[in-house]
Amino acid sequence: MENNRNYFIAIALSVLIVLAWQFFYMNPRLDAQRKAEQAAKLQQQTQQAQATQAPAAGGAVTGAPPANAQTAPTPVNRDQALAETPRVTIDTPALAGSINLEGARLDDLKLKEYRETVDKSSPIITLFSPANTKDGYFTELGYVGNDATGTVPGPSTIWKLASGDKLTDKSPVTLSYTNEKGLTFTRTISLDDRYMFTITDKVANAGQAPVSLSNYGRVTRYNKPLTPSTYVLHEGFLGVFGAHSGISESKYAAVEKENVRNEQVTGGWLGITDKYWAAAMVPPQTVPFDSNFSHFTDGQARFQADFKNTPVTVAPGQSTEIKTLVFAGAKEVPVINGYERTYSIPLFNRLIDWGWFWFLTQPMFQLMDFFFRFFGNFGVAILCTTIFVKALFFPLASKQYASMANMKRMQPKMEELKAKFGDDRMGLQQATMQLYKEEKINPIAGCWPVLLQIPIFFSLYKVIYITIEMRHAPFFGWIQDLSAPDPTSIVNLFGLLPFAAPAVLHLGVWPLIMGVTMFLQMRMNPTPPDPTQAMIFNWMPLVFMFMLSSFPAGLVIYWAWNNTLSVIQQSIIMKRHGVKVELIDNLKGLFKRKPAPSK
Repeated sequence: MENNRNYFIAIALSVLIVLAWQFFYMNPRLDAQRKAEQAAKLQQQTQQAQATQAPAAGGAVTGAPPANAQTAPTPVNRDQALAETPRVTIDTPALAGSINLEGARLDDLKLKEYRETVDKSSPIITLFSPANTKDGYFTELGYVGNDATGTVPGPSTIWKLASGDKLTDKSPVTLSYTNEKGLTFTRTISLDDRYMFTITDKVANAGQAPVSLSNYGRVTRYNKPLTPSTYVLHEGFLGVFGAHSGISESKYAAVEKENVRNEQVTGGWLGITDKYWAAAMVPPQTVPFDSNFSHFTDGQARFQADFKNTPVTVAPGQSTEIKTLVFAGAKEVPVINGYERTYSIPLFNRLIDWGWFWFLTQPMFQLMDFFFRFFGNFGVAILCTTIFVKALFFPLASKQYASMANMKRMQPKMEELKAKFGDDRMGLQQATMQLYKEEKINPIAGCWPVLLQIPIFFSLYKVIYITIEMRHAPFFGWIQDLSAPDPTSIVNLFGLLPFAAPAVLHLGVWPLIMGVTMFLQMRMNPTPPDPTQAMIFNWMPLVFMFMLSSFPAGLVIYWAWNNTLSVIQQSIIMKRHGVKVELIDNLKGLFKRKPAPSK
């Protein structure tokens, strides 16, 4: 009994630790996220108001070249910045924006298929913005030359539009620039129907002497994500440096303290990632390159991922061609996987943060995606995935419940042993083990299914939290985003009262349903005779209700459905073993009045 008491005290302490983590870590983080979303909404409204006073961006090529926007002392609003430079329009099924002919930058990009909120009238997601805005974020390719090369394309180079008037998924555009030394740079930019730019540069030397030059690429960003990051998600710098190396990740805070450099690697890619979006560059895979993850504080503070290839030599009258890929868009799983296969980009699928359990997380997503394609609803896909997982673990679960049934069947004999040995704990333990041996009972057999389902549960949480397919994915009724917590709260009667519930008291309908199913599952077994154990079992569903109230609704739905299936499964197995199901009697016992103590 003392061992059981210590065991349940350990459970209680663990629950207290989880509650403390919820109260002191998760709730402040949720409040910060809520404030950040409000600030973003206010900023969007301000920009829209300013836009009505700014000049329009014009057609395919508009405006006049200004000074280098990166050094502008005062940021301007986005529409004004777009109107200040000549541009070529981008228009595909997935992307809208423009190419800045100053520097040939990709600094104006919006994602047509994604909106800021579940409201269909909310603005579409803005990924890239010009350098002279507060939220500057762009990709640029250029060259590093010397006295022999003359002026080579860089941030302030004004490219000429040679062919094409709009970049679409069916029509590329070609830019050109010729310098004072007779070097002609011809840049062809093509774009598929999703998010991959193919940038092909041809460098022709019409001079009298050979020239040597290196091409570079950089992703530059002035701001961090508005929503605070969590320990289960990487946001910041990442890349693969070397065709056979692993993924390299660096948080913003780490790069602010110390830059990261990789020298002379061949094969790989690099960029900056958010939870759902990313910008990444893929240099030529056969040419060695140096790379950096950097934070600069000169002028406007900025983060930058950049690479520089080893120099190439172009003889007089000859030319060379350099091809670079640029990904800029949403991290859609099939799209990312397709790019990895099509372009042979090493570990490009790790652009999505599958985590340490990627060997479980990716198959879990594929299973859910299969059911989604069949039913058209990710909530239903979660329910079907739960059934599949339960079926997969059915043999182990059968052993678990069979072991529990046998333990219940042996309960009278256990009581006899306790009466026989009294306070002789050693004798009771030896007699108990002998009883287990005679009855062929493994007392720890019931633990394995629970232990094995922990990584399954975590991988499901990871899938729901990090994959863009779950973002704004509706279920039924009030659940319009499976990746966000249940928006309802019992404190304001699930929205009937006109005020928002405090984060610490937030408890939605689905967490309540999960708590009820957990309570029923625990009532399948007899109430522990020890008062401490009984108290822990009674309070545990309530504790988990509040703990999971801030988790994604999809995960809470999974847990509630899993509990329901477990109750059904346990009832069937226990009946097969001739053991009474305690659920109804235990529920009746809750409402029975206890007899008054005799005087």
